[in-house]
Amino acid sequence: MVYDYKEKFSVQGKKCIVTGGAQGLSRGMAEGLLENGAEVVLMDLQKEKLEQAVEEYCKKGYKAHGVAGDLSKKAELDRMFDEAMELLGGKLDVMIPAAGIQRRYEPWEFPEEMWNLVINVDLNHVWFMCQRAIQVMRDKDTVGKIINIGSMNSFFGGTTVPAYSAAKGAVTQLSKSIASDCADHSICCNVIAPGYMDTEMCANMSQERKDECTKRIAAGRWGRPEDLKGPILFLASSASDYLNGAVIPVDGGFLVKS
Repeated sequence: MVYDYKEKFSVQGKKCIVTGGAQGLSRGMAEGLLENGAEVVLMDLQKEKLEQAVEEYCKKGYKAHGVAGDLSKKAELDRMFDEAMELLGGKLDVMIPAAGIQRRYEPWEFPEEMWNLVINVDLNHVWFMCQRAIQVMRDKDTVGKIINIGSMNSFFGGTTVPAYSAAKGAVTQLSKSIASDCADHSICCNVIAPGYMDTEMCANMSQERKDECTKRIAAGRWGRPEDLKGPILFLASSASDYLNGAVIPVDGGFLVKS
């Protein structure tokens, strides 16, 4: 049987949700899907940025929608998911709960409210979006795809980011659990673990620290949002139907350089 790579790697017509989709890595992933014919609901807290992104994509002829709200609050998250499903006509093929935040404090002074906020956004929102997606995707004729976003902190501890590291480590293990439970219900759940990426999250890092990090990257540069387009298209397409519970570093070789 001839392997039709164009069909296997196609996301044409797929219905997708990308949280945090108005900026950063999330926007890069959403853009990759839109550019290749998927219909995408972008979710973001920042309404103005979200509206600008959706308007820009619609002008290009892409099928983009926006739903604004606070994903750290369960009631808001449920409202946003329900609204997204209405926009997508009740069908969901790809869920990417990519919204994330980071707060830096020394462990002995990390505020409780910041801990709770980071965990709510970086872990709880991921779980609840996965759960809602599973309820829609399970036991369908086509394979549903959940693509979670880990981090280099899924592999090792970062400095001054205990909540972020805890959340990203948990997302990785959560994804393996979902993969184990849902594989025989026509759902794949995998993780992309980005390395150092040139986004708003790292904007406040000193140039000295950035240079130190660059020395550890085999590719010799920081990643960009567009570097995630290829992995996302693969994981969202039927080409990855037998890949489940995997954690894929997209790090320019950071993990392998000694």
